[in-house]
Amino acid sequence: MLGKILLTIDALGLLFGAPLADYNHTHMFNPRWPPHAKFHNAQTISLSVILGGATLWYAWQSSIMKPKTPVLAAQLKRESLRVAAFTGSIYWLAGLSAILYPGTMGLDPEFGGPGFPQRPIFIGFACLALTGWFLESAEG
Repeated sequence: MLGKILLTIDALGLLFGAPLADYNHTHMFNPRWPPHAKFHNAQTISLSVILGGATLWYAWQSSIMKPKTPVLAAQLKRESLRVAAFTGSIYWLAGLSAILYPGTMGLDPEFGGPGFPQRPIFIGFACLALTGWFLESAEG
């Protein structure tokens, strides 16, 4: 159960993190950002929300849908948790890799950059997803 709780916390981070962090004056309503940059910001927000919903669903799918046999129940749980770990970590891992591209910064100069304040947040939430999967998988 602790694993599902960790996956749920991760899903909530995905559902609310990007909209709260990016749908504001620093990103979407920043007059210095060209329309194409705002397009990619909107794409990222939408991706985060979609992955959050998927993570929440797959984390709890085996508790909601009850297969008729124990073998099917175990298979559903195993596969659902695998998918929840993937959907719950891929956004954060992509965010960590974004800093490796030329000319990127985690913070615009007008807001205190250069810097990468997202790093501990991205690592923390990715760890929640992967630890949640590990704990639930270890329970059998």
